[in-house]
Amino acid sequence: MTDTLFLTSSDVADLATPAEYVDAVREGYRQRGDGAPAQPRSKFFRDDPQGMLTTYAAVLPETGAMGGYMYSSGFGAVDAWFMTPLFDAESGAPLALLDGASMNPHKTGAAGAVAVDALARDDADTLAVIGSGAQARGQLHATATVRDFAEVRVYSPTPESREDFAADFDESLEASVRAVDSSTAALSGADVVITATRASDPVFDGDDLEPGTHVTAMGQYSPDKRELDTKTIANATYVPDLRERATFDAGSFIQALEEGAIDEDHVHAELGEVVAGNAPGRTSDDEITVFDSGGTGIETVAAAYLLYERATEEGLGQTIEFAPASEALTGN
Repeated sequence: MTDTLFLTSSDVADLATPAEYVDAVREGYRQRGDGAPAQPRSKFFRDDPQGMLTTYAAVLPETGAMGGYMYSSGFGAVDAWFMTPLFDAESGAPLALLDGASMNPHKTGAAGAVAVDALARDDADTLAVIGSGAQARGQLHATATVRDFAEVRVYSPTPESREDFAADFDESLEASVRAVDSSTAALSGADVVITATRASDPVFDGDDLEPGTHVTAMGQYSPDKRELDTKTIANATYVPDLRERATFDAGSFIQALEEGAIDEDHVHAELGEVVAGNAPGRTSDDEITVFDSGGTGIETVAAAYLLYERATEEGLGQTIEFAPASEALTGN
């Protein structure tokens, strides 16, 4: 038997700061850029009851951990449930099982922040956020740790939601945060744009992007849905979290490809290749850059191991037991 730590969502909710998530996830992508294994998500659908089962994984050899996410969304519960198994990358033994719900916006936000740090101009100080839900919050918490923003503008279709979002962050960030009534108003003069929505169609017009802007899009990972229009993709240095994702489930890229505006060689590099220094990031101040984030095991394992270590130090969680196959796999 081996002892495995079980951590509830409340156990890990406040264990790490946004900057600590960013540091852990940056290191995870650096390892990916140097060859650490990771693959895009697998999605399984059911129509009645309607739902989706998703899984993805990665191995971070230098961190010493591997694992990923398995979660369900919809079905009869009409909710989502996140399980994060974490294994020792040396022994293979299960280290921990986390209820991954509370860490989700933070680890995903950290991936976006790593991309902003790698691809946005160093002097970027104006941020546009399209979306006002939990994922948009995670993106802003993390991204505010890698650039000194003076102004943040948020747009989402529901006035009350964007106003509440702006009020919360205006109080907690040094930047001035305000709600605006259109994506065009949000993008005007923005150096960095974050899209974190459930939209199926583009959430802004590529003509509204100014030279030198960086865009992080993280709301869609379906071939038939996109947050970014073809003009944005075609005019940008395009960096996905995983190269394989670009033609698998990155809807913005796939639809630009289908329209003939780009070809498969339009993928500049994976984020990890840029972070590891194996591919250039931004090369000019007027370049438009795009990070297309669909969620990977890289940020999940990096964040989960950070939380596991912190929980172990603080004596949190409870122990459960797993039997090794050599003992339990008997056929009896």
